[in-house]
Amino acid sequence: MAAPEPPHRPSSRSRGSTARWVLLLGALAALPAFTVDMYLPALPDVAADLDTSPALAQLTLSGMLIGGAVGQLVIGPLSDRFGRRLPVVVGLSLHVVTSVLCAVVPGIQALIVLRVLQGFFNASAQVVAIAVIRDRFTGSDAARILSRLMLVIGLAPLLAPTIGSFITTYGTWRWVFWVLAVMGLVLGAVVLRWMPETLPTERRREGGVGTVFRGYATLLRDRHFIALAILPGLGMAVVMSYVVGSPFVLQEGYGLSHQQFALLFAVNGIGLVASAQANAALVRRVAPVRLLRAALVVQGVFALALLTVAITGAGGLIGLLVALWLVLSMQGFIPANASALALSRHGEMAGTAAAVIGAFQAGVAGLVSPLVGVLGGDALAMSGVMLGVVVASILILALATPAFRRGGWHTPV
Repeated sequence: MAAPEPPHRPSSRSRGSTARWVLLLGALAALPAFTVDMYLPALPDVAADLDTSPALAQLTLSGMLIGGAVGQLVIGPLSDRFGRRLPVVVGLSLHVVTSVLCAVVPGIQALIVLRVLQGFFNASAQVVAIAVIRDRFTGSDAARILSRLMLVIGLAPLLAPTIGSFITTYGTWRWVFWVLAVMGLVLGAVVLRWMPETLPTERRREGGVGTVFRGYATLLRDRHFIALAILPGLGMAVVMSYVVGSPFVLQEGYGLSHQQFALLFAVNGIGLVASAQANAALVRRVAPVRLLRAALVVQGVFALALLTVAITGAGGLIGLLVALWLVLSMQGFIPANASALALSRHGEMAGTAAAVIGAFQAGVAGLVSPLVGVLGGDALAMSGVMLGVVVASILILALATPAFRRGGWHTPV
């Protein structure tokens, strides 16, 4: 295990500087979420307009996540080699191109392919945002900043479906992609104007493909890193199982309108944001590993309650929504702490490490979330997949790390 290195910036940063970084990096990291969530209320419309099945329509979401997983594995090492600014500027430019093509696509097969490419290029925004945090912060500071980042990222589920619903009320689902193209242009301009390079030339990793593979080999041999790195992916699988299932469960199963669905989606977004901010406050006094451990266990209890409601119908729509909110409200304690713990082990190649974390986050979610549609697309399928993923998370943390053992990690992280 590589010893955690101190940040190369002074630790006494002003609040204004920290807020600027949270807003800037949060906007970057939120772009993939906006690309998913703004499109979400129109998912049934896409299936109808392109004369396809709900399962294929859902693949336009899962395909983007899989593309993002591959993209992060490619872009992460590039950001360690060439710095943080160049990869994100190129990625945002190609995001704009694919968004325009999605807006004029004639069929579902082409849309799925374009969404995979869109996810690939979107990956530059997320992997660079996480790598920049590791460039400037370590340990509990990194966990705190990642939690603050969730406040900005949390605006995606709060605002995106409402924006998407507004767009599709006055236009069609294709207009969503025109808006995403404009967002990419604006973010690219912001990066060029306000984001400095955080990886000095002397800290960049030299070498070609061999260096990349050696870096990944080092990470893959670290069992604790892999276990921690996969937890954000499993957490994203919980969220995406809800994301891909909820339009059909709530709009078709319970008859909610686009506007009602967007409102409920925003309420669940509030739970995500609140838990992220609670984590940011608690991590100053409680070790990230302890918060991670407790959150997973509590989330498991809530997920079991959700499955029970889905099976029995107890409480009707209200019972289902309350149980869903409780499961999702624990999510703010999981990715930030797991990512900070994982990154602290390999700060010397933060871009590559962030790429692995991001690849797991997108790839695991992309592979797991289609199970909701395969298993029927109803409330039972959605809640069953969510519970299974939470149980897998608990088992991985318990069996592949010392988090649940007496003594556990002997470091403050």
